[in-house]
Amino acid sequence: MRKLKNNELGRINVEEFKSAKKTPLIVVLDNIRSLNNIGSVFRTSDAFLIEKIYLCGITATPPNKDIHKTALGATESVDWEYVEDTLTLIQKLKDSKIKVLAIEQAENSTKLNDFTPVKDQKYAIVMGNEVKGVLQEVVNNSDRCIEIPQLGTKHSLNISVTTGVVLWDLFQKMLK
Repeated sequence: MRKLKNNELGRINVEEFKSAKKTPLIVVLDNIRSLNNIGSVFRTSDAFLIEKIYLCGITATPPNKDIHKTALGATESVDWEYVEDTLTLIQKLKDSKIKVLAIEQAENSTKLNDFTPVKDQKYAIVMGNEVKGVLQEVVNNSDRCIEIPQLGTKHSLNISVTTGVVLWDLFQKMLK
């Protein structure tokens, strides 16, 4: 078995990405502190043809060398927008018939492995702050809470890891 070289991977360029049919998923980053986490979310969003990323609150925006370090150019391909208030954004998304999924450990949450996306429904996933998670007010106003089952001793996963797990899961379920 031989590892493939980058030029053998058949990747699309930025223009082709922008015109490609997107996965009906939006990522909302609410008050993310780590620039590396932000960059990682951009890179993962590029991998799965995510429609858009909203950067909210204290979440930094491109151009930024520390975001670029982990995004590796994905800030140029993935559509993004800064919105100051997450709650206002959530309401706007819901008014546009987009289902809002807070990714959080909460009472009556749905385990990710038990969640089945509805065909032709667009979803927005809300990723919360590294310490405080998704704000309770945002959880209250979301359509549903999705939780990644965890069996170890730690209380949570890193936000970039969580985003990768959730996007991969929803992406592959939406392909069916």
